[in-house]
Amino acid sequence: MLPEPHHVQGVYRSILQPPSLLKDGTAKERLFIDCSTIDPTTSREVANAVHSSGQGKFVDAPMSGGVVGAQAGTLTFMIGAAPELVDRVTEILSMMGRRVLHLGEQGAGLHGKLANNYLLALNNIATAEAMNMGITWGLDPKALANIINTSTGKCWPSEVNNPVPGVIEGSPASRGYEGGFGVALANKDLKLALKAAKEANVKLSLGEPAKQLYDEVEADLKCKGRDFSVVYRYIRGKE
Repeated sequence: MLPEPHHVQGVYRSILQPPSLLKDGTAKERLFIDCSTIDPTTSREVANAVHSSGQGKFVDAPMSGGVVGAQAGTLTFMIGAAPELVDRVTEILSMMGRRVLHLGEQGAGLHGKLANNYLLALNNIATAEAMNMGITWGLDPKALANIINTSTGKCWPSEVNNPVPGVIEGSPASRGYEGGFGVALANKDLKLALKAAKEANVKLSLGEPAKQLYDEVEADLKCKGRDFSVVYRYIRGKE
């Protein structure tokens, strides 16, 4: 599980050139499971390199759940794999997570993850704006979060990772936005989703404005390196 496409390419380049794994005491094909969130094009290139070298089978298996899910062993993996590999992959990934969802052939896991994180990035902004709206009107933050989370506005950023300090005990917002899902990683995933959508001629209306906001948040010294819920700090200007 690596942060950027070039990191993944570097790892596979080092272990596939020369293609000697099967000659070094391994009696059967390896199973290569990449849990990185990268662009589908790079993943496809790496998968082709694995398969063409005859070293084994490649599976894209990005995950959802973040640091909290990893620590608790409750991650959700979205896998792109041939049907005959699903049981074997599920057995392995179940040691780290709670759910393994097979979305289709190689690449399908990444497409599912990018669609999910595109929505997550937008929901995070919308939650920060809605909370700021209500608080500016004089509403109590916890009361506002409660009505959102028992109504149709409920989403992961409002219920689990609320961006307002003090609303969710132990959340990144309540710890100075430390830990959690870094704003740089959220921005990276959003950009990957936009790139993949453009390649597939998918029409998007909110993606570019969201990317611009995350670029600004990431560049702000009060927000840089923090959990992506720090969008609230940037929008409100205070806490």
